[in-house]
Amino acid sequence: MSKLLALVSLALIAQHASAVAVWGQCGGRDYTGSKVCDAGSQCVVVNEWYHQCQPGTGGTTPTSGPTSNPPTPTGTGSLDARFKNKGKKFWGSCADSNTLNIAANAAVLKSDFGQVTPENSMKWDALESSRGNFNFAGADTLVNWAVSNGKLIRGHTLVWHSQLPGWVSSINDRNTLTSVIQNHISTVAGRYAGKLYVERDYRNGNRRTNTKIYVKWDVVNEIFEENGSLRSSVFSNVLGESFVTLAFQAARAADGTAKLYINDYNLDSNNAKVQGLVALVKRVNSGTRLIDGIGTQMHLEANGAGGAQAALTALAAAPVSEVAITELDIKGASANDYTTVTKACLAVSACVGITSWGVSDVNSWRSGNTPLLFDNNYKPKAAYTAVIAALA
Repeated sequence: MSKLLALVSLALIAQHASAVAVWGQCGGRDYTGSKVCDAGSQCVVVNEWYHQCQPGTGGTTPTSGPTSNPPTPTGTGSLDARFKNKGKKFWGSCADSNTLNIAANAAVLKSDFGQVTPENSMKWDALESSRGNFNFAGADTLVNWAVSNGKLIRGHTLVWHSQLPGWVSSINDRNTLTSVIQNHISTVAGRYAGKLYVERDYRNGNRRTNTKIYVKWDVVNEIFEENGSLRSSVFSNVLGESFVTLAFQAARAADGTAKLYINDYNLDSNNAKVQGLVALVKRVNSGTRLIDGIGTQMHLEANGAGGAQAALTALAAAPVSEVAITELDIKGASANDYTTVTKACLAVSACVGITSWGVSDVNSWRSGNTPLLFDNNYKPKAAYTAVIAALA
């Protein structure tokens, strides 16, 4: 009897050890891990690629959850819904654990934004601070929140000279750096392959029956000087321009259905930096197309929106399928500046969406410039009202 009890105890311990914690993945296409959720949670079908342990009871058999179908946009203004009704794919915001834990911030994200970009949790220093040792706690928190709330996600960013661990920036051997880039991208992009961005169409309240599931990734970020030449970094210094092709090839191998972006700032008019970026995209895409999209951040000064449409038009002329405004904030947040940028994206068919770089001024990296659509108390500003009117 004692041996039987011991075996039963061991079996229970083993089952608990293999159980998936709440908000963890418990199934989906190509998933090979445990499909048993911890007590107090159940496995919910979010989409064909991703089943998630969510709070509740009812066993471990996957059940349809609230995000298994495209969610209906909610909220009073519903900025995202209005933008989609104009044929665009999203109006998003950056987010991470620090702002998701603010109830007022999360409430506005739920009501008015349809996409989230991790502000810091998917950057190299946050994910792989030492070689081969990955920490996905922050990134997974964002992904789990977004999936649970029916939000799209933009992966940001795989290769960037900033927020880079010292062990990477000190590499001076081509073969070592090549291997490090490939492993980082394979691990990170591979983890979220097919899970991050779900393309849906809300125009006139209709939903497409042929919904596509794919990822958008900022593969390389801020690699240009203002004159359009390549920025000096460990990547360019050791590998030259070839690191760009290397990074995009690695991302394509990690997720063959991903939309892969090159992203940069000061692409706010048809300037030398825009022309340098377009020229590089032409070179990289001269054979097989690796770069699918171009992101212009648009961290603008007051009265600096006048060149937005010309910039988007020039970027869209590159051999890419789409462009997007990826980190929008504007000093002073004037109604005229925000509507100018909004109308610029509406006027360029290849512009698929806009991401504000935050919800409220209080959490902005430029908080002293009051650059966002919501004030320090999460109340909509005049710019928000003007954008909503422009989307009527």
